[in-house]
Amino acid sequence: MKQLDYFFNPKSVAIIGASHKPDKIGYAILANFLGAGFERKIYPINPDTKPILGLNVCKSILDVKDDLDLVVVVVPAAFVPDALKECVKKKIEAIIIISAGFSEVGEEGKKLETKCKRIIEGAYTRIIGPNCIGIYDPYTRVDTLFLSRERCGRPKEGNIAFISQSGAVGSTILDWLSEEDVGISKFISYGNAMDLDDCDFLEYLGDDDKTKVITVYLEGIEASGQKFMKIVKKVTKKKPVIILKSGKTEKGLKAVLSHTGSLGGSSKIYSAAFKQTGVIEASTWEELFDFARGFSTQPLPKGNRIAIITDGGGFGVLATDEADRQNLQLPEPSEKLKKEFSGVMPPYAVLHNPIDLTGDTNANRYKVVIESCLKSNEYDGVIAITLFQVPTLEKEVVDEIVKLHRKYDKPLIACAAGGKFSQELSRKLMKGGVPVFSTPERAVRTMGALVKYREWLNK
Repeated sequence: MKQLDYFFNPKSVAIIGASHKPDKIGYAILANFLGAGFERKIYPINPDTKPILGLNVCKSILDVKDDLDLVVVVVPAAFVPDALKECVKKKIEAIIIISAGFSEVGEEGKKLETKCKRIIEGAYTRIIGPNCIGIYDPYTRVDTLFLSRERCGRPKEGNIAFISQSGAVGSTILDWLSEEDVGISKFISYGNAMDLDDCDFLEYLGDDDKTKVITVYLEGIEASGQKFMKIVKKVTKKKPVIILKSGKTEKGLKAVLSHTGSLGGSSKIYSAAFKQTGVIEASTWEELFDFARGFSTQPLPKGNRIAIITDGGGFGVLATDEADRQNLQLPEPSEKLKKEFSGVMPPYAVLHNPIDLTGDTNANRYKVVIESCLKSNEYDGVIAITLFQVPTLEKEVVDEIVKLHRKYDKPLIACAAGGKFSQELSRKLMKGGVPVFSTPERAVRTMGALVKYREWLNK
């Protein structure tokens, strides 16, 4: 068992600072462990040993007779050093410090953080935090978030890992992913990175069987730039790493420093480092998870030849503009392919690329044209723009697209814009493993990310 496994798959957990008061963070964390369905041993630690939520309470972790795999610390910053001393004495290997009031608040906080570092020197103890919300693992039900499930949703099981330097950004995205029905493998908020940092988590997730794609919200690299580049380059050879870097402006850099106490660095330097190491850089948090959904569900394309199939000419034009910006090729279908199309196409249909099925299209027309493109050697992937408002387009088009996605080993990405009816069919597509985006630009950029990563692997 790797040491970091204790954070995600502990057989026993102690919460130092578990509280009897429902309005306290120490109560919320204990309640969330229980609410998540964590079925292993939980030990609340508090000087007041009255039971909390039906669990017996110990004054100190030294009073816990059993071995402890994970300790969550949620006491005021000034009391953290004493808690750590007890943890080291108990030979705890994994500690999450939720408490704030360290390097992010200034010099006194930095001194306190340094004091904590010295306590674990020479010990086999690793720490996530301080100033973080910790971990959420939907598989093992570890949930150290102090945000209630009523106010912050928890995503289902999936294959996307998410690392966030910021607890606020992380929790907001978790809530959004839950609403969007996007599954995750692991969530990590690491705050000030007093001990474990971005590199440690990237390396760990690179070997994690449940994780297919790694997403990162990054304010500044805690390790040395050279170490970061070496590790991320090793990880991107195994699976895609998508990073959203904040603090790109001068004012943003100052905000980063005051938030986590880390230095942001030049955005140009970061972007150059990402390109050299195979990282896919996202420009917004929406793009971060657009790309993640693409990598999570689709095979990688072998090249950059893409077919755009639409029932709305204007959407095809917008997709073409974005394809050009992403350096994607849109070859015109061969005469052989056009003959295959002709059996279902009206004489006024546009058989170039984008291929316009026109506003009187139906499910069969989509099926024939998409399948012809997927099985041919002329295209490496397909973007299907399905405007469900078309009156002749049956709902069965969703089933046909899902079947084609499962049948062929090429990426198939959809775009569907509209209200309640379109959203209902889009959700059905996504449940079938086809990522759907509300604008053609988002769909094309996601295909572009798949192509860029394939090109990186080929190098």
